[in-house]
Amino acid sequence: MMEKLSVEERFSNIDYNLDIINERIQNAAIKSGRKPEEIRFMAVTKTVEPIFINRAIEHGVRLIGENKVQEFLSKKEYLKLDNCEAHLIGHLQTNKVRQIVGEVSMIQSVDSVKLAKEISKRSEQNGLTTECLIEVNIGAEENKTGLDLSLLTETVHEIATLPGIKVKGMMTVPPICDSSEQAKKYFSKMHQIFIDITGKKLDNVDMCILSMGMSSDYEEAILCGSNLVRVGSAIFGPRIY
Repeated sequence: MMEKLSVEERFSNIDYNLDIINERIQNAAIKSGRKPEEIRFMAVTKTVEPIFINRAIEHGVRLIGENKVQEFLSKKEYLKLDNCEAHLIGHLQTNKVRQIVGEVSMIQSVDSVKLAKEISKRSEQNGLTTECLIEVNIGAEENKTGLDLSLLTETVHEIATLPGIKVKGMMTVPPICDSSEQAKKYFSKMHQIFIDITGKKLDNVDMCILSMGMSSDYEEAILCGSNLVRVGSAIFGPRIY
């Protein structure tokens, strides 16, 4: 049975982990031929209590990501978000859109025209433009959300015509891989798709964010072109459900 750490011990671990991750991001950015400041670092806060999220923010985190609407809304009043941006990164049901529009600065998990239309509708009602990323199912996994590659261009075209929504890039979660080389194949494929869509210069599409890479593979993702990595357990430790 894992020994329970005190709050101070967890604070110390978070500080240490963030220093290590930031150093690794910097090194991977330089290896990829980019400046470290070109890579955005998100702390994924699923199941993490506000006290520990705030510690990460105090240690320099400027972007957090939550998976579930209700969990984020229940935490938000306790979070020190004055200098920290929040994104929704988990699967979003259309019936939850009205609750989250205006509460986060970006929805990273738009995976259908139906969902985009609901975001558009709710954003228009609130006088807002909601920034979003198109989620791509790069591994064509049946049990995973995200757009099929065969529908991607057509869907981006259609979403781009909607009012109240701004496409800022793409996001993906590749299949679980046995090696870093295998992961790199998915990341490189996603990066090429990102480049191809960017080259189409679609109206209302500012293809500037490629969100890929998590705790186990963020360095590989950066080497393959990611400019936003989403790291959770490597900061806060194993999730407690």
